[in-house]
Amino acid sequence: MQKVKLPSTGLIAVLMISALLLPSPAALAGTAPKTNDGVKWRIGYFEGGPWPDYYENLLETAIGLSELGWMEKFQPPKRGKPDDARALWQWLARNVKSPYLEFAEDAFWSSNWEDDARETNRLACIKALQERKVDLMIAMGTWAGLDLANNKHSVPTLVMSTTDPIQAGIIKSAKDSGFDHVTVECDPTRYLRQIRLFHDIIQFKRLGYVCEDSPEAKAYSNEEDLKKVAKERGFKLVECYTQDTNIPEEEAVQGYLKCLERIAPDIDAFYFSAHQGAAPENMHKVLAPLMEHKIPTWSNWGMVCVKTGALMSVGRKNFKEYGAFYAKDIALILNGAKPRDLDQIMKEELSLAINLETARIIGYTPPKNLLKIAEFVFTDIETP
Repeated sequence: MQKVKLPSTGLIAVLMISALLLPSPAALAGTAPKTNDGVKWRIGYFEGGPWPDYYENLLETAIGLSELGWMEKFQPPKRGKPDDARALWQWLARNVKSPYLEFAEDAFWSSNWEDDARETNRLACIKALQERKVDLMIAMGTWAGLDLANNKHSVPTLVMSTTDPIQAGIIKSAKDSGFDHVTVECDPTRYLRQIRLFHDIIQFKRLGYVCEDSPEAKAYSNEEDLKKVAKERGFKLVECYTQDTNIPEEEAVQGYLKCLERIAPDIDAFYFSAHQGAAPENMHKVLAPLMEHKIPTWSNWGMVCVKTGALMSVGRKNFKEYGAFYAKDIALILNGAKPRDLDQIMKEELSLAINLETARIIGYTPPKNLLKIAEFVFTDIETP
């Protein structure tokens, strides 16, 4: 590598080096608690519908804010449904003690994964943002990101917990949200790494997957990543599309099951992705065709689905790392940082999870070196 010779004038060199060492405008903003000119900052929340990760991310973000001093530390509430972010938001709104911010109870929108409700909530939320009734928005998930990452308002917005915001069309780049008031947490290679790892382990030739035939569903089912790895590794994809949203959960389960019954004889591996028909509480209802045909499975949902019958995945121990990331961004924004200037990339440490009971049923013997690196090993299949 060719060395660059510094200018002979020492002052110019010092100024150039000093400029390189200056922190970014976002970093200069700091994270110390402050009021909004003497009043509390109002935080709002928008989601497409209930999802377990949304609850976890919201809870850990609140804990992260308490760690930064924005509110008093608290004992988390007793949990009801694992995906009921509405109940958690209501609890935070009524119980958090802070002179700096509030979780606005009247600024929570959830559409229960229904298109009509989504449009109604989108319009209501945008109107509230245009009227500046909220000072900062949490947009939780892909639907929320698509609805609020735009120029129809200018309220600072954090898009959290999306599967792939680039493929979904929320942002064009991991380095730039495209909007001054928006920042979107992302890891652009998260699922590429998972699919490649699954292929490294199983060496399958025909990989099946099931999802809804819609742009959003294909994004959080990692369809583009599946196609990319299939092309580079030379295996064939076998897909089946079935409805996920705007139908009762049991109908989604039956649609998913029919897909599996159709494609199971024609595949040698299967990739579970986000679909209510194969949610953790429904996994036991759809596994039979895969077990019958001895199909190894991977879930992009993580460890929770390995507990309920998927053969393997990568899992996180908890959501604390994410909560700290989001809380820091909220603190920086409330201190004046432009959301667009914030680093969007969040690469977490993940560990391999494997279910030995599933392995036994399908006749798969995990190599010893695989078991050595697996941090989460389950010996039975959990059912509700």
